[in-house]
Amino acid sequence: MVRRWLAVLAVGVLLAGGAPLWADEDFVEVMARGEGISKDAARKDALRKALEEGGKAEISSHSQAENFVLVRDTIYARSEGIITDYKVLKEGEGMNGTFVCEIRARVSKSAIASTWGEVQNVLDQIGRPGIMVLITEKIDGVVDNSSILESKIEERLVKAGFDVYAGEQVRAIAKKEADDAAAEDNVAKMQAIAKDFGTQIFISGAANANAAGVRDLYGEPAAMYNGDCVVKMYYTDTGRLLASESLPQWRGGARGISMHSPQAGKQALFGAAEMVVEKVYETVMMQWATQISAGSEIQMEVEGLSAAEAIKLKKKLEELAGIEKVNYKFTKGIATYRIVAKMNAEGLAEHLVEGEWAETLEIVDIKLNRIQAKKPAT
Repeated sequence: MVRRWLAVLAVGVLLAGGAPLWADEDFVEVMARGEGISKDAARKDALRKALEEGGKAEISSHSQAENFVLVRDTIYARSEGIITDYKVLKEGEGMNGTFVCEIRARVSKSAIASTWGEVQNVLDQIGRPGIMVLITEKIDGVVDNSSILESKIEERLVKAGFDVYAGEQVRAIAKKEADDAAAEDNVAKMQAIAKDFGTQIFISGAANANAAGVRDLYGEPAAMYNGDCVVKMYYTDTGRLLASESLPQWRGGARGISMHSPQAGKQALFGAAEMVVEKVYETVMMQWATQISAGSEIQMEVEGLSAAEAIKLKKKLEELAGIEKVNYKFTKGIATYRIVAKMNAEGLAEHLVEGEWAETLEIVDIKLNRIQAKKPAT
């Protein structure tokens, strides 16, 4: 009788998606259901929800900590690396063209605590990550400086705890250069502006809304607009493209008898912003989480080396534990190294200031994924 009662109880808990199934001293086992635009996105969403449920107590214990939301969302974005013991129970197509994934996962409380400490340590070293947002928005081909998509992305990032340099602020300081850079999709120019603001990531893009006629909606005339948008994210230090999110076509509008209606165009853009902002935010969080953990790309510039010294330094870097690959170029006494490593720039710099390295290099500046150094004076 007792065994039957326990079996019934176990089945009941299994069916209660997201609830802990059992726990020991460190692990909590949970069921979670995720949804996304692809199978991979659905699985990642399920892992995030499993981590959110299984680590609820550990995460809530930090609720009064500085940068709580940013650290919490960074940990959620790293859920795939934190939860290594899980089983996919069911996956397939969901509603409206999405995919769903159901998993059983074991969540380690100590892994969450360790990750929290790692992320907090990075924030203590570099401060809140800075992001520049610059989106060009047009209605019927005319630039609208009060970009709805831009402001919505800024609002979401500020809420999460990022240090955001808004497009309006950037334009006021950089004046015409910022608008020209965004309009021309000039990555190098936007990168230079982002460096001036000291940001780690910059976001650029374009959104367009164009008149598509007047329709009768529920007995009322409405000016309809078609549109498209693309948003790209880059590392400021290297200019490398992180991700690109797009909405190739959408339609929206507002009541009115005129085919050309700025109000209807804005309404269409507002609808697009609602659809793309969370995608952009999730991508930013994933890239930020990757950037502060293993497997990132570090750019190191060293001034004052000869060609022979630059080659020797490349070989010496390749011998360091945690360095997976080193590419370099040498121009007029400046060696630029692109290093794929299981550490960030701060971690690499810790090696380069000790022992014989200190005789070879003098570190002059450290950013999250960028080191500037020079040959020591003799």
